[in-house]
Amino acid sequence: MHVTMTPIFAALLGLIFFFLSLRTSLERRRAKVSLGDGGDPGLQGAIRAHGNFIEYVPISLLLMAFLEMRAVSIYVVAVLGVMLVAGRCLHAIGISRANASFRFRQIGAVLSLLVLLIASLWLLYTYLI
Repeated sequence: MHVTMTPIFAALLGLIFFFLSLRTSLERRRAKVSLGDGGDPGLQGAIRAHGNFIEYVPISLLLMAFLEMRAVSIYVVAVLGVMLVAGRCLHAIGISRANASFRFRQIGAVLSLLVLLIASLWLLYTYLI
């Protein structure tokens, strides 16, 4: 019931969140917009990358921690963590830049959703066996 892997991924994701937050603040300053997005495309992308991150990461980390508490292999949790970090990075790149590849956004979203699906189903499975 010892949680060893999830905190490492939480720390990595915390750093990513810090940079997304900083980027949103800098875009707000550049666009001179304190609330909303003011119709500025750069600020819109930064806000959505930041918001989308916070919409998916907390529940994913919680599921990963619960899996560790249920004594699921740390390798499973590590793979989920790598998928989540990669997914969130790719999604942020794909959504926050006007000239970025839509493909990055798609791959990032799929990886993040797979983490949610796999972790949720695996956690349910541990209670059903």
